[in-house]
Parts: sequence; C-alpha cells; structure tokens
Amino acid sequence: MKIKTGRQEPAGNKGEHDDEPLTPTARLFTAPEFNCYITAVIGLKSKIKRDVFIEGLEQTLLKHPRFSSILVNDNSQEQKWVRTKVVAEDHVIIPKIELENANADAFLESYVSDLTTIPLDTSKPLWEVHLLDLKTSDAQNVVVLKIHHSVGDGMSLMSLVHACTRKTSNHEELPSLPNENRLSSKSMAGYSRLIWMVMLVWNTLCDALKFIATTMFLKDTDTPIKGDFRLSKADVFGSSYQKFPRLFNRTVDLEDIKLIKNAMKMTVNDVLLGVAQAALSEYLERRYGEKEKKAGEHESKRNSSNMLKEIRLRACLLVNIRPTTGVQDLANMMAKGSKCKWGNWIGYMLFPLSLALHDDPLEHLRRVKSIIHRKKNSLQVLLTFTSTKILIKMLGVVALTMHFQSYMNKMTIYLTVDPTAICDPHQLCDDLEESLRSIKAAVQERNATQ
Repeated sequence: MKIKTGRQEPAGNKGEHDDEPLTPTARLFTAPEFNCYITAVIGLKSKIKRDVFIEGLEQTLLKHPRFSSILVNDNSQEQKWVRTKVVAEDHVIIPKIELENANADAFLESYVSDLTTIPLDTSKPLWEVHLLDLKTSDAQNVVVLKIHHSVGDGMSLMSLVHACTRKTSNHEELPSLPNENRLSSKSMAGYSRLIWMVMLVWNTLCDALKFIATTMFLKDTDTPIKGDFRLSKADVFGSSYQKFPRLFNRTVDLEDIKLIKNAMKMTVNDVLLGVAQAALSEYLERRYGEKEKKAGEHESKRNSSNMLKEIRLRACLLVNIRPTTGVQDLANMMAKGSKCKWGNWIGYMLFPLSLALHDDPLEHLRRVKSIIHRKKNSLQVLLTFTSTKILIKMLGVVALTMHFQSYMNKMTIYLTVDPTAICDPHQLCDDLEESLRSIKAAVQERNATQ
C-alpha cells in the first residue's frame, strides 16, 4: 500500500535526503514492548511569542531530516524514514491552563506525567512541542518537548536544541560549549600502554561473562523498586498501563556536587551514582522496616539492614558512545546537510549497587569510584550497543529510572516511577537530597580535620 508523504525534493538536491532504513536501536525503540519517548522541560525567563517560536522551528528543526520524516513500513515490512512536508503548527500545542488555587509546579509535574501516556500521531513526524503559559518557581513560561526515542538519543537532541539557539550577546552566533578533555591511550608510555591493553581485554572478558550470566540466570533480587514482572503484556500495555509512569523531580545545587567531586577526585557522574546508591539504601531500609513492623517483628532496624546486604540489585547506566559532535555540525545538518553522526549511539553498563547503611557516607563514593574506574577500562559499553534487544528481555518493565540534568549551576533529578511499586516517590526525592547533604557534610568534616 503506497503512502502519500507530500515529499518535495529540492531542485538540484536529488538523492541528498533519500529514504533511510531504521537502525537496529531505532527499531527497538519502536517495538510495542519498548515504545519509548524522550520528554524534556525547558524553562524560559520571558513570555513565549507563538508566531516567533513557529518561525524559529521552520528555520531550524523542520530542516532536520529526522524532524521532517515520517516512519513507514514498505512492502517488505522494513521500517524507513520517509521525508514529508511538515506544517509547524501541527506540532505546536498550546493548552488552556486554569490553575485557580493549584500549585504551578505540581500542575507541571502532573501535565508532563500525563503526557507520557499519550502516544504520538504516527502519520506525522514523531515529535511535538507544548507551549505552557505557566509561571513556575523556576521560569516565567515553560516549553515541553516530546520526541520519540527512535528519532535520536538524549545527547544528540540536547546538542540539537543548542544548535537551534543563538547567543544573547550576538543573535547571529551559535552558543559555545566547553571542550571535553579525554585521556588518549596514545599518550601512554609503552609499558603502561601494554598493561592498559591487558587490563582492557581482561575486564571486557569478565564483563561479557557477567552480562551473559545476567541474561541467563543471574537475576536481581525481588525488591519494591523492581516492580511486578508477572504482569502480562495486555496488563502492561493495556488500560492498566495508563496508571504509570509518573514523573517527579527535585533540584539541588550543582556546586555541592562539584565540592564533593573535587574533594574525592571523582567525576560528577560518580558522585551522582554514589548519592543514588546511598539514597536507595535508605529508601529500601525504610520500606523493609515498615514491612517488618506490620508483621510484628522486633529489631526491624537490624533485620532490614541485614536484608540490604543480601540484595542483588544492578543499575543499567546508559553511556554516550558517539564521537563528540559540535553544535556547528548540527547547525550545518539543518542548513545544508552534514556527515555528523545522528541517531541513537548509546551503550550501557551493568553496575552492581552496594546497598548498605554506612556510618561513613563517603564509603558509598569509594565503592562507586572503584567499580566505575574498572568499568571505564572495558569494552562492555560497545558490546551492549550491539546487543540492545537483550536489554528488554533482561530488564522487562522498569519500575524506576533516574535522570540527572545540570544547567545554570543547578542539578535537576528526574524520577520516572511505577506508582504501583513506588507509592512514595517524594520520599525517595527526599532521600536523594538528604544523602547529598550527608555526603557533603562528611567531606567538609574530613577536610576540616586534615
């Protein structure tokens, strides 16, 4: 069955934007059991002018191949991106907001959560923009982007958003981003490089074996944050699926995280992982303690602490494996086409969380640093990139995901939860904030005694 796409090939550019088949990762994101979206919230300091915003879209995003293509199945059932004529107004949604006495932040949280349960119209390019005339605690107006994950991954989309903006000091100039300094193996001495290569092979082999064991039989312990994996596909993707997921967020000071990072000689990501591990330990200890109290057991604090040590719980850490793409490359892609890599270039590593209640909260950071340092010297991420389908079979329906996004000296933590498993997500947000405070206090105390 032929599909009319309204495709118009510019004169002289025939073949420049041929139909493209979906990559294996993009096909995974469109699978019914893993239909995945990216939702981003952008706060603005001034009112949104609809006509100006739409004009900006026409000059930027609408010229990008993925944002001007629809997803179709040809006669051989192969999914392809097919260019089409895009009407910007069809992708811009301006809801009527009546707050009355409602809290604006709570309204935004509920709005974004509800948005995740509504599928995109597949007869159009798979993205939409919501303009909210809503004054929150952080912004005068809010823009919500909803993009299907098959279009691209988070890193490429954040870079693309930057490429659609201009400097406030010069409206004709693209924003500049800091360069990333990475240690190259070529800079190592011969002997050190040999040791590095031996360890790389050994760590990769160990990680590959652990990955195979995980997919075959080494399952995580059933915990409140694992969710109910006995749900049938009809339950998960039928009417009951509309009950979840729900989104919650908490914003903390990025300077606190940098202080810990510098004191412990770690990265920001290492600190965040340590804070998450400490918070999950506190959260699960409380959940198990409450369960034991209801059962009438004594010494619930001690029993629940012992339970934590027996839990096998692993996090799936997504890692960007794309060579660094500059803002200018993406701007060129929208202007005249570019050879910069687009799409989903993400692998993942399995990280064993060490759940425990330590007298010294810095112990969480030390364990994270040790494990991450070893995993960085491994090719596990590249291996998992080529076997992404196993992710679904291994993880099933995920009850909890955490996203960390820094901007303007703030770090916002977003939780996506299944409320049937995690009934008190605000408490988990509190645990994350408290864990950061306790780790910061421990660092300051250690520095004061040195």
